[in-house]
Amino acid sequence: MTETDGGRDERAALDMSAEEFRAAGHRLVDRLAEFYASLRDRSVTRGETPEAIRELVGRGALPARGTPASELLAEIVPLLCEHSLHNGHPRFLGYITSSAAPLGALADLLAAAVNPNVGKWDLAPVATEIEAQTVRWLAELVGYGNPCGGIMVSGGNMANILAFLAARHAKAPWNLRADGVGADPRRLTVYASRETHTWIEKAADLSGIGTTAIRWLPIDSTQRLSVAALEREIDADRAAGRWPFLVVGTAGSVSTGAIDPLAEIAAVARRHGLWFHVDGAYGAPAAALPEASPDLKALGLADSLALDPHKWLYAPLEAACTLVRDPAALMNAFSYRPRYYHLDQQGAESMTNYFEHGLQNSRGFRALKVWLCLRNVGREGYERMIRDDVALARRLFEAARRHAELEARTLSLSIATFRYRPAAARAGGEAWGKYLDALNTQLLGALEREGECFVSNAVIDNAQYLRACIVNFRTRVEDVDALPEIIARRGRLLDAELRPAALR
Repeated sequence: MTETDGGRDERAALDMSAEEFRAAGHRLVDRLAEFYASLRDRSVTRGETPEAIRELVGRGALPARGTPASELLAEIVPLLCEHSLHNGHPRFLGYITSSAAPLGALADLLAAAVNPNVGKWDLAPVATEIEAQTVRWLAELVGYGNPCGGIMVSGGNMANILAFLAARHAKAPWNLRADGVGADPRRLTVYASRETHTWIEKAADLSGIGTTAIRWLPIDSTQRLSVAALEREIDADRAAGRWPFLVVGTAGSVSTGAIDPLAEIAAVARRHGLWFHVDGAYGAPAAALPEASPDLKALGLADSLALDPHKWLYAPLEAACTLVRDPAALMNAFSYRPRYYHLDQQGAESMTNYFEHGLQNSRGFRALKVWLCLRNVGREGYERMIRDDVALARRLFEAARRHAELEARTLSLSIATFRYRPAAARAGGEAWGKYLDALNTQLLGALEREGECFVSNAVIDNAQYLRACIVNFRTRVEDVDALPEIIARRGRLLDAELRPAALR
């Protein structure tokens, strides 16, 4: 490249001609199509060590000179395809990350190519209106109803934290945005079950109220929040001069998929003037099913709701959504309008500027992949896929219950929990309990490393269990039917190696 008078007179190094882009793109799409076709025949993961992966990536310094794009793509495709954990594999049943729709991958390519900044309407007019429609459709799908407002965000943590901050602003009885949390002696207090995801600790920390402001409520035998305990804690905190402002219900807990008694919690929140938030990051899409439980359907009573299309709506990462009953709630919590934003253009009063609805100013076009997939399969398609996942989880649970060496524990939504239990362990006792915890912890690690299948863990009543969460449109009956014996076979080997003499 040469320069004249400090400017550029040739094509920049990062630019590509239409012909170069077309050739590179065609080769990349061909390789990705082969990757999709080969997923079922691959291991879920190779279980490689960090050191091995660092060697593959390389340890050299920043290169002084560039490498042609075609060479770089030829290098990175096998690196990613051969050495990643494949959450699109039909036997990936671990963390709540779904198999991602191929259409979503194409949508991300399109979004990145046009590169709209969906922070301000005039920077992304079409993208902004697509996001607004996506938010409305997500609310309609899960029965959240109108009116409502919302915004697309990165994931469940951010979706829940935005709702937390909106609730804090709406319910604090002083000018919290101007004066801060320390301006009033009344301690803001929040209520949640012990099964609530750790996002709530991050929210309490980052919002300034502190994690000791969380009242961790006990759960019942089905892992659901105790409403009686909620009432007692609110009354006690009010008497102590605190300021209860938020109660969180969970629609599909991380460990077991438990659904809190949302209608009862909503009634308590209304009676005490609290904001009611539902963490439906995983479970909310199941409310679309006509046969969904009344507890799950009651998420429509919430002041705010978090849901993640990259969990049970099969969108590629990242895609989550915060919904609020009051369309103004997010703007009330986040909007600032400095003069340099130039908001006085014609028609500004009807424009949605998403920088006013959340924490980001510059925002990518996350909504496109969700919008296209919603249009691609429609409500009926999503209902069918979610129903299939639920049925497969039930099939797995029943198979575990029948298996002589497995102990089935819980089933809710599309999560089944169970553990390996040698026949001799039926004698029970404290020693067996401790050993089963250790054995299943070791078993989980072995399964994750070996790659034949991938499950995760759940701690239920202080005991270790294996957990399969099916949010995977590639998973079939044959995959679920194979899982119990894969687990039992590996469990037998470990048991023979690990069981102490006292238990033999």
